[in-house]
Amino acid sequence: MAEDGALRLLLLGDVMTGRGIDQILPDPVDPAIHEPVMASALGYVELAERVSGPIPRRVPWSYVWGDLPAALDRAAPALRIANLETAVTRSEAWLPKGINYRTSPGNLGVLRAIGLDAVALANNHVLDWGREGLLDTLDHLRAAGIATAGAGRDAAEAHAPAILPIPGGGRLLLFAFGHGSAGVPADWAAARDRPGVARLADLSLATLDELAARIEAVRRPGDRVVVSLHWGSNWGYEVPDSHRRFARGLIDRARVDLVFGHSSHHPRPVEIHHDRAILYGAGDVLNDYEGIGGYEEFRPELVLAHLPTLDRASGALLALDALPLRIRRFRLEQASEEEAAWLARTLARESRPFGTSVRLEAGRLRFAAAAPPR
Repeated sequence: MAEDGALRLLLLGDVMTGRGIDQILPDPVDPAIHEPVMASALGYVELAERVSGPIPRRVPWSYVWGDLPAALDRAAPALRIANLETAVTRSEAWLPKGINYRTSPGNLGVLRAIGLDAVALANNHVLDWGREGLLDTLDHLRAAGIATAGAGRDAAEAHAPAILPIPGGGRLLLFAFGHGSAGVPADWAAARDRPGVARLADLSLATLDELAARIEAVRRPGDRVVVSLHWGSNWGYEVPDSHRRFARGLIDRARVDLVFGHSSHHPRPVEIHHDRAILYGAGDVLNDYEGIGGYEEFRPELVLAHLPTLDRASGALLALDALPLRIRRFRLEQASEEEAAWLARTLARESRPFGTSVRLEAGRLRFAAAAPPR
């Protein structure tokens, strides 16, 4: 448990409870999907079963989270946040974009089962089932008591933060934005009279200053601020210079306490800049990709649940740990010693140019500033 004066968070990258995951839960939507290579979401269940063995159906909400809840009981994060990359809807108004994620409103209990306080929605799948599907998603999450950021019925709501009370006093502001580099379409941007997402037109200094002004308009003394960014490609470890400048600018110009990036299907480098953490890509946490080949070099079945600890008063990073996990049979398992060591070596190699060290200790990855960044 975090000590007095410390704020521990749980940050989960892309949580994708649609398609195959939805089909094994108690109340799935119609499995018909509209993809070039797959006509039924049940096909993704069958692919996973070919490599991992039988997967039960109509599982309890806790099934997919596997070993994670027990680990979180020990870590005791005060607030739990994820990027939800799935529409919560029974709408049939799918968009012809190749891949469409949705989960049944009747399966929303799977998000409550991990105790999520808020979800970021500014991503490239939340409008997969049209604006009707987005409005359904907002309504169902609100009814479930899960706060949202990054999407709304109009631009004002989409750009507004989720305001989360911190146990013991204070507030955390969660802002969420999507970017074209992660495939967020330009016409998904919310407008004054149009539902949509908070989409960044670019990563320019003008955009950075606009975000800083938005944050300042809401910030109160003592607030902690997290910015969620859905950006970058699905695969590879390269971080574009424009992303690094923008993330650092959020800390230096907008006084953001933590930059929570995601979109890549595996974890990307971490930087600690002026005592603030930048996760350039938190990676997927839950998906139905098991059995899909082609990217084995990245070991996408290995995932991380990030646990940053901030100073409540200043927002400075006190510690950044991550729990190494593995997806098997659509369920999170504690990673083996070999798997955890591979994650630690890989992220140490990729984070070293950013002045960050990574070590495996007591079953966790631990990130720290190792040297002044280049």
